[in-house]
Amino acid sequence: MKSRIRFALLRPERLRIHEEIVPERVEALVQEIRGSGRVEQPILVARGSGVVLDGHHRFEALRRLGVSKVPAWVVDYEDTLVQLDRWDSGPALSKSDVVERARAGRPFPPKTSRHRILIALPARPVRLEELMTSAARRPGSGRRARATRPGPAAPRPE
Repeated sequence: MKSRIRFALLRPERLRIHEEIVPERVEALVQEIRGSGRVEQPILVARGSGVVLDGHHRFEALRRLGVSKVPAWVVDYEDTLVQLDRWDSGPALSKSDVVERARAGRPFPPKTSRHRILIALPARPVRLEELMTSAARRPGSGRRARATRPGPAAPRPE
């Protein structure tokens, strides 16, 4: 059964979110990860589409820390082991709704979807150092890596 779920270190620029985040929660996670020097739990990602199914706040915290790789459990989203519910009341969500929102860049509000895996996944903490590029680990470059948020390239001064 576990062969349908694999652990991987993924490039953050290849992942797509389907939910917005709560900035205060992200900042708390940035401090927690920086303080412990590790990520306790990988995020959950749909194979093929790169949609983040669970762990949006961890993902954003890692991006803000300037990682070049994100620890993830990669799953076949259509597998019956992956269940989709809502955290609150509202219309039912489908897996295709989640993927479409991610592809269109129109995320749901925070904590709309609730993804569950019907098997227990093993603990898989990863040291922050393993997720950083060599440039981000060099003395003096850490502040810049943490402050820079991936996105459109800024215009270069002429």
